[in-house]
Amino acid sequence: MMDESRDPASSEPPRDHDRARTTRRGLYALGGGVTLFVFAVLIRDEFHHAPTPDAAVSAPGTPVSFTPPPMSKIPGGPEGDAIRHGLAIFENTGTQASQFVGNGLACRNCHLDGGRKTNSAPMWAAWVSYPQYRSKNGKINTMEDRLKGCFSYSMNAQDSPSGGPPKPGDPVYADLQTYFHWLAKGAPTDTKLKGAGFVKLKLTALGYDRSRGQAVYAQHCAACHGADGQGRTDLNGRVVFPALWGPKSYNWGAGMAVVNNAAGFIKANMPLGAGNSLSDQQSWDAAAWIDSQERPKDPRQKGTVEENAKAFHAKEKTFYGKMVDGHLLGTGTAPPTRIASR
Repeated sequence: MMDESRDPASSEPPRDHDRARTTRRGLYALGGGVTLFVFAVLIRDEFHHAPTPDAAVSAPGTPVSFTPPPMSKIPGGPEGDAIRHGLAIFENTGTQASQFVGNGLACRNCHLDGGRKTNSAPMWAAWVSYPQYRSKNGKINTMEDRLKGCFSYSMNAQDSPSGGPPKPGDPVYADLQTYFHWLAKGAPTDTKLKGAGFVKLKLTALGYDRSRGQAVYAQHCAACHGADGQGRTDLNGRVVFPALWGPKSYNWGAGMAVVNNAAGFIKANMPLGAGNSLSDQQSWDAAAWIDSQERPKDPRQKGTVEENAKAFHAKEKTFYGKMVDGHLLGTGTAPPTRIASR
């Protein structure tokens, strides 16, 4: 029990006593308010830690910036194991998913920096945009459907040891999707994201020309991809720079075989490490040179090249089905011998 004789307030005049009591109440109220504020901030940070700062200030319809988590934040346990395996498949598809790869390409060749780089079809943006309708096959696609397409066309699975992409439900799909899901942690799902997909490059007044593109390629691309476009490997035969045409490259059904897609990718990302150094015209022309070379046939082809061109390529900016240097493009290349020896 408190000794009132030692309470300083008990010796104060009544008016001073009331003033002191009012002051103490004010301090208590202020302290309680500060505590509630700190608590509210902690709750906010706990449940809204996603890096979407632009979402709150951007006008409706304005693309929002997003930054995926750093690799150092990959969690432990089974989820972390799946994320790391998905990343390994993404980086070295030909060794980690060798049964389904029929050329020398990996996911990372079109989606730079482990699928993190903007304007290189980053996977964090892709993850939050599926399921979606795709005119390519005329139906709603899940992310697994999209990955099947990547194996079928970009990785040319028709010439792989299995003869096709992974079957539905294959663990390859699960681990890749686990990696994408982690990359997109905190990304908004109902808005446009800056840097999603490839750059939509407006066609120039000169259009695109493969002859001009040959000169651009020789000056800016051949040092890495070879004058013959067959890429480069290290002493152990591992692909360092991918083939851009021929049997070890993407087939005629791949998105990169469409000139405007290739032009947008080149503009933003090539030469490697020096993106946006080429003009729009140079990007269009280099894409025209690369995509006017023969490559593995379109796996959708059932009849002639002409019939397939009408069925699948009529609305594209493509050289498929055209005569170039006396050769009908689309007839395809022979399967690479290294695939047959696996």
